Amino acid sequence: MASDPLYIAKVPPEWVDYNGHLRDAYYGLICSYATDALMDQIGLDAAGRARTHGSLFTLESHIHYLHEVKLGAEVQVQLQVLGLDAKRLHIFLQLLLPGQAEPVAVCEQMLLHVDMRGPRSAAFPAEVLARVQRIAAAHHALPVPALVGKVMQLPGARPTS
Repeated sequence: MASDPLYIAKVPPEWVDYNGHLRDAYYGLICSYATDALMDQIGLDAAGRARTHGSLFTLESHIHYLHEVKLGAEVQVQLQVLGLDAKRLHIFLQLLLPGQAEPVAVCEQMLLHVDMRGPRSAAFPAEVLARVQRIAAAHHALPVPALVGKVMQLPGARPTS
């Protein structure tokens, strides 16, 4: 994973459930804010969106909850770009507590670049694509995380169609 956090959040009281843990929905919120931070990095910040009429939409998201997160904890999100094409970006987010190597959660997302004038899917603007390609190239040699593409099912159960 990348060494610098993409996004950092401190868990406030309103994000904590009756068990004293971060509510499941807030893991998704943290991932959503991390995706916003990625958009800022690649030139789809507010100014970039206004200039290009482009934005990212989340097509699919899978969260794995691995460890408890308590009130006041600082959650740091690291990014790994798994793949991209002209319109889509496949990312993996790892949520970590400072000083711990094991993630508390991971989130795999498929993002789509959208021309908001349609709205319709559209190729990334050249300058945005170049930034994403630089990040992807830096992550190319990283191993694919074990939970990428994991199917949810009961052991021994057949998926239904």
